[in-house]
Amino acid sequence: MRVLLVDDSRLARAELRRLLAAFPDVVVAGEARNADEARALLAAQPVDLLLLDIHMPGETGFELLASLEAAPPVVFTTAYDAHALRAFEVNALDYLLKPVQEARLTAALDKVRAQLPGDLQAPVAAPVVMAAPVAPLSGHDQVFVKDGERCWFVRLSEVRLFEINGSYTRIYFDQHRPLIPRTLAQLEARLDPKLFFRANRQQIINLSFVAGVEPWFSHSLRLTLRGGAEVVEVSRQQSVRFRELLSL
Repeated sequence: MRVLLVDDSRLARAELRRLLAAFPDVVVAGEARNADEARALLAAQPVDLLLLDIHMPGETGFELLASLEAAPPVVFTTAYDAHALRAFEVNALDYLLKPVQEARLTAALDKVRAQLPGDLQAPVAAPVVMAAPVAPLSGHDQVFVKDGERCWFVRLSEVRLFEINGSYTRIYFDQHRPLIPRTLAQLEARLDPKLFFRANRQQIINLSFVAGVEPWFSHSLRLTLRGGAEVVEVSRQQSVRFRELLSL
């Protein structure tokens, strides 16, 4: 996989080179400090991925993409989360916040590999996180959440609770409670079962947020979650699974 780094910061490019060195199938095809240099390099040689900063002297990363007749797959790397919505509107494969985390970069590269021709999809030692729809999302993964005019880019490890709300699901993280158009069944299929547990028909909890457990009616359990005022009643059947899952 040939990658072009576009960032006006020399240190940021050096850090990306260091992270990419861990992937034997990745070759850094070049570096550009601005849109003009990036256009020249793209005209000279095709690449499989553009790791692109947004704020640069002269043209922004978005303006660079708009000027290209055909753009390679793009993953944005930026210190700002305010442009996440626009990034996905221009079909970016991912949006990595600086400092870029190795797990997030791994997930982004998996997305790129999934789009490459079969002979270019080289296997790597790093675990696949998001390459296929059935692959579970780990706690390290960040997800884009939009509720009305508000947007968040949330690390799943920070989400303590998913709860049905009509035909939507409410997500609990920090003091926020946005709604997303997903069912619990859809979310359960994507979430890591080692971290997220289906407590009942209405709720999925993040096990790392369980602060207290007490016996409840008919051999069921009641859980208290830290970080909020939520108390979750675990169904009788799921209480059996909960005990089996967390017992020695």
